[in-house]
Amino acid sequence: MIVADTNVVSYLLIDGEHTGDARRVWERDPAWALPSLWRSEYLNVLATSVRAEVLTGAQALAAWHAGIRLFGRAEQEPDGEAVLAAALALGISAYDAHFVVVANDLKVPLVTGDRALQRACSSTAVLMADFGRR
Repeated sequence: MIVADTNVVSYLLIDGEHTGDARRVWERDPAWALPSLWRSEYLNVLATSVRAEVLTGAQALAAWHAGIRLFGRAEQEPDGEAVLAAALALGISAYDAHFVVVANDLKVPLVTGDRALQRACSSTAVLMADFGRR
């Protein structure tokens, strides 16, 4: 099991430059846990992708349904105090801290496409490209 951040979910479900790395992560470990916050972040990625004309509205809706099918039951809700403490201690956003706390609670790696997050949380987070190659 891993915790995957919204970047990895997006790369898996929206074809692009990093889709191959995300698929290798999935092939290595398809048991993903995510904080429920992923839904809001993913919806924002989809809306932004439509506005940037990367996806059509229909494609965004299909990607949303695919995400819910895959990850809707994989959600873990982190403790708010732990999220705040992690954000302050690590100097990361509270959004990112949700993923870090869930990974720490489950004692599994956080797989991310965010280099800054990986640097800030190197004991927990591993880059998607590196995880997929292991």
